[in-house]
Amino acid sequence: MFADRQHTRAFLLLGLVMLLWAGNAIVARAVRGDVGPFTLAFVRWAGASLVLLPFAVAPLRRDWPAIVRGWKAIVLLGLLGIAAFNALLYSGLKYTPATNALLLQASIPPAVMLADRVLFGARSTWGQALGVLASVAGVVVIVFRGDPASALRLHFGLGDALVLCAVAVWALYTVLLRLRPPISPVSFIATTFFIGVLAMAPLSVWEWHAGHGPVWSPQLVGAFVYVALLPSLLSYFIYNHAAGVVGPARAGQAITMMPLFGAFLSAALLGETLHPFHFAGMALILLGIIVAALAGRGVQTHT
Repeated sequence: MFADRQHTRAFLLLGLVMLLWAGNAIVARAVRGDVGPFTLAFVRWAGASLVLLPFAVAPLRRDWPAIVRGWKAIVLLGLLGIAAFNALLYSGLKYTPATNALLLQASIPPAVMLADRVLFGARSTWGQALGVLASVAGVVVIVFRGDPASALRLHFGLGDALVLCAVAVWALYTVLLRLRPPISPVSFIATTFFIGVLAMAPLSVWEWHAGHGPVWSPQLVGAFVYVALLPSLLSYFIYNHAAGVVGPARAGQAITMMPLFGAFLSAALLGETLHPFHFAGMALILLGIIVAALAGRGVQTHT
């Protein structure tokens, strides 16, 4: 569809990331009664770090001088995108359904555009703005179930507020990726994951001492394996690469696909029924992504 194969491949990979992240929200919601949010986040990043470590030793040695020079940016990105975002998201999922969390994350694209504009003076084209509006409209169609009157019945609680805080953190992480030092993707992912582990460890210990330790079961072990490998190790490599190829605003817009994937996953895993408004919302979301992608061709991106 797009002349630029690299951009096309990046968008396809972003679609895979959104599918895995939608699964992350559903899994976290499913095990909320068996494990605390900080412990889940700690196990997620500790598990991902252990798997990555054997492959990261050589790149870390090679990139160590650049890591030392750019340590401030690495620490900031690790605290934002690894520690704070996941602590806030998992905490929010204790109080709000996964569908709500996925829908609220659809506000990330305009948040990314705003942060990019405020912090770096980046200008979005009218086409990109229209694409974001179309995708957000698709999410609105889904959340209101095709009935605008349902907006009057919406309830905004603590969990929703925590998820919106996570949205703001992720928008900052996305636009600040341009500050990362010139090191290999493996070194960058490894160092930020390690920062996430160090940040979540004391919170996890506090959670255990507060009487919120894990309730072990095969389902919880499976959840740990899933969150450590797929929405973490695999997805962050892909997302960081794609953000460098297509730019932060368009990478952020791909997040509007998460509610769509969440609806299909809920139908497949939880037996929920898909309705015509789901497909109408899906059409608007995909239209918005295509419009923004076409409008952004030729716009300079960064790595």
